[in-house]
Amino acid sequence: MKTKSKQSGITLMEMTVVIAAIALLAVFGLPAARTLFDSLASTGGTKAMVSAALSSARAIAAKEQHYAGIRFQKAFHGDGPLHASQYMVFIIHDPDISATAFRAVPGFEPIKLPDSVGVMDLRAADFPIGLDSDIDEDKEIYDTTTFSIVFSPTGKLVIHPVRVRNKDGYPDINSNTDKSDDDVFNKKAQVDSGVGIFYQDDYFGDSSSPYPDLGIGPESSRNRFVIYDRIKFKQAWDRNAPYEQYLKSIAGSMIYINPYTGTIINN
Repeated sequence: MKTKSKQSGITLMEMTVVIAAIALLAVFGLPAARTLFDSLASTGGTKAMVSAALSSARAIAAKEQHYAGIRFQKAFHGDGPLHASQYMVFIIHDPDISATAFRAVPGFEPIKLPDSVGVMDLRAADFPIGLDSDIDEDKEIYDTTTFSIVFSPTGKLVIHPVRVRNKDGYPDINSNTDKSDDDVFNKKAQVDSGVGIFYQDDYFGDSSSPYPDLGIGPESSRNRFVIYDRIKFKQAWDRNAPYEQYLKSIAGSMIYINPYTGTIINN
């Protein structure tokens, strides 16, 4: 007498129960996931991201025996800097280009900061902003959110002149020649055509300059920064509200970096 073999598997009813259970777990898990995301997007979470990047940059400087650091910069957005994402980019000094030239470190992808927060140095054109009228145009927003933190080959935080270039060192004197294929920093014409993410340091101009005045030019590296709430700042800006008051409120929360260890000094 043959015995029927027992079939393995699940029935349609059992599958329905499993799917329903997964859906419930997902729903109840959302608050926890949202809490985790909010913590990463907070000031503390951003400080942790920056601190980790600074440690890596310091290690790169020691390993490569060149000045190296982190460049904070917004990727350009058609609707202006209030809508643009901000990144941390690993940079390294390239003396073959010039004494002040830095380029992106090969093999290190730019790190995007959370959309709800941003980082400023509260300086424009290498001078402290007055917080009353200096940040009143797109170029000032680009300027104060574009700066570098640099370490020496011995691992010490230093103030060093920085001019970020594409890997080939081509300036933007003539956009139709000497085209670099650098996919991180590049000339305006190249970035606008989709080659590169960030404009290099050529666009600081004035009335006599051949370059567009985008507020990005050579400047000294920094030893401090401030984290701001992008949503609050944008809301104040859109309403023509006194956004300067918000900037004044965060100016006292400046974050400093220990020059010998490269770590963030907790206030």
